[in-house]
Amino acid sequence: MDVPSAETTRPLDVRCFTGAAIEPWLDDLAALRIAVFRDWPYLYDGDAEYEARYLETYLQTPRSIAVLAFDDGRVVGASTGLPLADESEAFLAPFAGISIDPQEVFYCGESVLLPQYRGRGIGHRFFDEREAHARSYGEYAWTAFCAVDRDDRHPRRPAFHRGNEAFWHKRGYRPRPELRAHLPWREVGQRGDVDHTLTFWLRPLERTR
Repeated sequence: MDVPSAETTRPLDVRCFTGAAIEPWLDDLAALRIAVFRDWPYLYDGDAEYEARYLETYLQTPRSIAVLAFDDGRVVGASTGLPLADESEAFLAPFAGISIDPQEVFYCGESVLLPQYRGRGIGHRFFDEREAHARSYGEYAWTAFCAVDRDDRHPRRPAFHRGNEAFWHKRGYRPRPELRAHLPWREVGQRGDVDHTLTFWLRPLERTR
């Protein structure tokens, strides 16, 4: 019988950082993204140079947030968010010509957590903190995130993979098939970048003002 190690059973310390205060944790964020997104469904073959460029946006945006989970001082999970209006054109383009104003959307970038720490409610905490941060401004009508589209019959899909769709539905998010972003990235075992389609999931955000 497997016995859980002390590192996976002690409570995690979850802390929030905003804007420029995220800078000391950029290397930890990059390392987690590269490690976790290497697995299905992203199969992301990441590198530190790209991560540095991508994460720089969070330092330049005062309303950005990084929610970090620490185990004995080590970052083992992270979740990010920023106003959609401060994201790249790839994420703004899907909203052109529809009734949802990007200025009213707070974008939840990603949540990454090392496998041994999953199943302990940290995913809910990540959403709670980002939604509360967005709500505190009283200006956003929606929170949103993107998820990569993958065919269930994809040859690289693990046999017993369980997606996060049920969890997202429980959080009040719904897929919006009319809102799709297109991003290239290098996949593990592939040469060159591969084009990917990501579908937005949105949730109405109750305003406090």
